[in-house]
This record gives sequence, C-alpha cells and structure tokens, in this order.
Amino acid sequence: MSLKSFTYRYLVILLSFLMLTACGLQGRDKKIENQSDKYYKQTGGSLLGGKDGGINLLGGDDKNKPQDGGAGIGVNSFLWRASLDTIAFMPLTSADPFGGVIITDWYSPDEKKPERFKVNVFILGRDLRADGVRASVFKQQRDVTGSWIDAKVDPKTGTELEDAILTRARQLRIASSE
Repeated sequence: MSLKSFTYRYLVILLSFLMLTACGLQGRDKKIENQSDKYYKQTGGSLLGGKDGGINLLGGDDKNKPQDGGAGIGVNSFLWRASLDTIAFMPLTSADPFGGVIITDWYSPDEKKPERFKVNVFILGRDLRADGVRASVFKQQRDVTGSWIDAKVDPKTGTELEDAILTRARQLRIASSE
C-alpha cells in the first residue's frame, strides 16, 4: 500500500466521521433551540425574568410597543421630522435622534438687523402628544460696541414654535397613513 492511497483512505474515513458527527449535532442544536424558544416565550426576552420586569434585550411582547415611533430613533419619528422641517431655515449645531435634542446655531433673519436667534427643541417621548415637544428660543441683540447681549424673548414664541411642530407632525402622520 502506497503512502498516497493510505492518505486518501485516511481522509475519506475522517470526512465520513465528521459528517456523521455533524448529523448527530444537528439534532442537539434543534433541541437546544427549542428550549431557548420556550424560555423566551416564558420570559418575553427579559434578562432578569418575567414579562413585566427586568431588562428586556430581545424585544419582549408587542403590547408596550409604541404606535407612532420610528424603529431607528429613540423618539417619535413624526415629531422628529416635523421639528427638523420647521427649523430647516436655521443652521444646525447638533441633532441627536436618540435623545430627542435639536440645537441650532445663531441665525439672523435679516443681516442688517442687529439681532439673532437660537432654538433648542426637545422631544420628550415616543408618543405623538401635545406635551411631547418643548422649544426654547433665545435672542441676542448688538449693543453700540458691536457685542452680542442677551435679550428677552416673548414667551409666546416658544409656544408658537411648538404648535408649528405639532401641526407639521400631524400632517406627516396623516400622509403616512394614506
């Protein structure tokens, strides 16, 4: 018997053994998978057990799933898009879709006027509700030396901005359901 034929026989026996072993392990994997499926159904994907408590890593049941939120962001997607649409004319400094914070840079509506504005928008939850958005408006004016000084903003300005965002969010929601 030559070394070549011995090597081929050895490889054939080894491959046959590996295929038979793989067939035996396939049934075990299925049994383990069924046990994990059973555990998932019992706990709802919660790390610490129970459907209503613990840390839910795997999604859990759908009863607590938000109805109006996007899957990729941590806040209501309609409020998020409406906020960006409403303040699109202002330059953005920061936009965090997971925390629901939008911060603009200073914006002067008319370069000849010695005033500028800045807006912070906070989206407070995953539901499309009137109390789900807060807007803060800041204003500065130039003094005679050319320095920017904080000025009072009419409290209605923030409320009007919130109303505009909510109106746009409702429009986006209606458009998405058609």
